[in-house]
Amino acid sequence: MRTIILLIGSNVFMTFAWYYHLKQDGWPLWKAIVLSWFIALFEYSLMVPANRLGYANGLSGFQLKLIQEIITLVVFAVFAVIYLKEPLQWKYLVSFCFLLGAVYFMFKK
Repeated sequence: MRTIILLIGSNVFMTFAWYYHLKQDGWPLWKAIVLSWFIALFEYSLMVPANRLGYANGLSGFQLKLIQEIITLVVFAVFAVIYLKEPLQWKYLVSFCFLLGAVYFMFKK
């Protein structure tokens, strides 16, 4: 569970690092890059321990990556709807369901 919480926190920082600057029309590119790298420092400070902890507790590298991708998509969907004001279309939801199917098969024994 600690791995999941750390991955969620990491992905919140990552999403802001990668996409926050999109709504800042007047920013020069260098400013977006510097801010993104600053935010990414916090993302890495959570992602690395999350992966080490998960791996030490029996998750494979493949499982950790797939968990991270699902969390990334959920965090991004919330960010896109709330901050970027983009609609959550049905085709995105169907795509997420297919990815959840991938998670099912990844963890099936």
